[in-house]
Amino acid sequence: MRLPFFYGWIIVAVTFVTMAIGVTARTSFSLLFPPIVQEFSWERGITAGAFSFGFLVSGVMSPLIGRMMDRFGPRAVMELGVVLMGGGMLLAPLTTQPWHLYLTIGVLVGGGSVCLGYSGQSLFLPNWFVRRRGLAIGIAFAGVGIGSIIMLPWVQLMIEQTGWRTACTAMGILVLAVLAPINLLLRKRPQDIGLEPDGDAAPSASSRPVSNIVDPDWVAVDWTLARAMRTAPFWWIALGYFCGLYIWYAVQVHQTKYLLDIGFNPSVAAFALGLVSLLGIPGQIVLGHVSDRIGREWVWALSCIGFAICFAALIALTYVPTLALLYVMVAAQGVLGYGLTSIMGAVVLEIFEGKQFGSIFGTLMLAALAGGAAGPLVTGILHDIYGNYTVAFVIGIGVSGLSAVAIWLAAPGKIRAVAGQLHRSHAATASSGAAS
Repeated sequence: MRLPFFYGWIIVAVTFVTMAIGVTARTSFSLLFPPIVQEFSWERGITAGAFSFGFLVSGVMSPLIGRMMDRFGPRAVMELGVVLMGGGMLLAPLTTQPWHLYLTIGVLVGGGSVCLGYSGQSLFLPNWFVRRRGLAIGIAFAGVGIGSIIMLPWVQLMIEQTGWRTACTAMGILVLAVLAPINLLLRKRPQDIGLEPDGDAAPSASSRPVSNIVDPDWVAVDWTLARAMRTAPFWWIALGYFCGLYIWYAVQVHQTKYLLDIGFNPSVAAFALGLVSLLGIPGQIVLGHVSDRIGREWVWALSCIGFAICFAALIALTYVPTLALLYVMVAAQGVLGYGLTSIMGAVVLEIFEGKQFGSIFGTLMLAALAGGAAGPLVTGILHDIYGNYTVAFVIGIGVSGLSAVAIWLAAPGKIRAVAGQLHRSHAATASSGAAS
């Protein structure tokens, strides 16, 4: 059946909805946390540990999901995620002991989230676009922001009116009823249904498409996980991604408590956290598009600069706790910092594209998730040692810079050029050919 538009945009739409529901369902734990603690009188550390345990489960599953994507494709991975997350949410209301929470919210919801979230979607979505890869991923991942705006108030209302168990049940039903059918529309790559990336016509002998390959010797390699791990770019990406999620979650987890500590009222602190997600929507879309024009390295660096500004503004807020400075912090984090997610899949694909891309990306996401776990932990420990967040935030600025440098050294642009830089890559190729 012929469609009046490229099927890749259906893939983007399905990913948008999946991210909106799947990622938000997991982050709703912050709303479920207070009533669960109040009902059972468990220690906060034990209760919150269910969410942290889910992070650990996500990290362990990430390489396995990559291999599963290589072998079975996105429909199998996404439907597995739907079953795990939906099942976890439906079983969570039966909780009477802490280990019940660790099994449902931790293992099941955590395992489902790695399939339905950034890691799982980045395993196949970049295949569908080349010239507009960053824009397409940015639009798809903006679903997280929309989901937060729509779903979190709805979940909070249910908790207040009917209790946390009803809220969990409703989210479980929503995950199964909406995500199970729409993810059957997914395909791993356009060639699987007779299409080309970006909806371009199939290449012919008379009309060869402009190649974006800068390093043909590198591209000619059949990249397996073992081969990739023996290269410097693999480890630079691992470092860059570790640092990227370190700074992301160091801010996200501690921001609200820090603002309360320095005198902002709870409503302002909560508004600031919500505004970050809202500003992240245009941030991801615009920076994804910009990366298609100027290169992934530049946008990754720009996002890291956003987090560095965010950390600097947080430090300054200790001495000048004004709303103007608060908005600087929020804008830097949302508009610039959140751009990281729109290019994570693209960076790896443009260096290690091949049949085992899923295994390679899944393994690299293990490093990223380790950074996401380390950021809040190290920041909290440093606060306990020094009695404030200043040292932790200064380190955050340094980690932001290290992440930017690592992706520059990985240099995806030296393997494949983005659409906006094709003229430069071909000019360089022509000049080198003339010189030889």
